[in-house]
Amino acid sequence: MNPTINELVVYVPSEDFEVSKAFYTALGFTLTEGWGGTMDCELGGAKFRLQNYYNKDWAENFMMKFNVDEVQKWYEHSKTVIEATTYGHARIAEPEVIGDTTILHVWDPCGILLIFIN
Repeated sequence: MNPTINELVVYVPSEDFEVSKAFYTALGFTLTEGWGGTMDCELGGAKFRLQNYYNKDWAENFMMKFNVDEVQKWYEHSKTVIEATTYGHARIAEPEVIGDTTILHVWDPCGILLIFIN
């Protein structure tokens, strides 16, 4: 029998830790204290660990894909969050449809690409 994996937690950078925490909280993630000054961010079945560390090349080439039921709702929610206050370099693109798939691109405050797809 091969060994199994019970959980995968990806470590995610932040340029301004407080701004990133506020951004992910506003999107609806529950934040709890992680190990070594990090924050665990959870929503539905997704979990990642936000860290107070930044590397521009890493952040701007890092992506997370979230499978969701309703991309349009995520677009409306994310747009409202981003327009409500300044979250660093956070931005959003209009959803695009490719075949039967709708894709939404949201960039977090330090440039991480969040891909919402159904």
